[in-house]
Amino acid sequence: MRSPGVHLREITDDNRDAVRALRVRRDQKQFVASVSWSLKEAAKTPEANPWYRALYRGDEPVGFVMLSWKPPTGPFEGRHFIWRLLVDKRHQGRGIGRDALTQIADLVRADGGTELLTSYESGDGEPEPFYRKFGFEPTGETYDGETVLRLILPTNAGDG
Repeated sequence: MRSPGVHLREITDDNRDAVRALRVRRDQKQFVASVSWSLKEAAKTPEANPWYRALYRGDEPVGFVMLSWKPPTGPFEGRHFIWRLLVDKRHQGRGIGRDALTQIADLVRADGGTELLTSYESGDGEPEPFYRKFGFEPTGETYDGETVLRLILPTNAGDG
């Protein structure tokens, strides 16, 4: 059973330590930085317009997501780019990453976005199959040595 569902929650003084304690499996560490590192990186690069949330299942933090949300400059100027997606090792394989991506795609679409980008480092255990299964496709581009993927967000014909 997959309930309670995954929801996004702001990181505050009340939950920061619990969220920073989330960890991926040892074989995944080369692919995703820790929450602590991500928060430091966000603070050091405000020009990337970082937007981040904890992933919760019920009242328990189970993951972390960070986007570069329509930065005003740089390689992803005006676009939505998933900078980090981390699901704690104790909670993987339960659809949390997929549920989080669905919610993020909905938020980006509501913000007028028509695509969602991410990138990954190649290697044994890379996250590419996870993203491809969700519908991301390679763009043919690389960024900082990583392969860039894009998810096209269809507009709802009934809107407007």
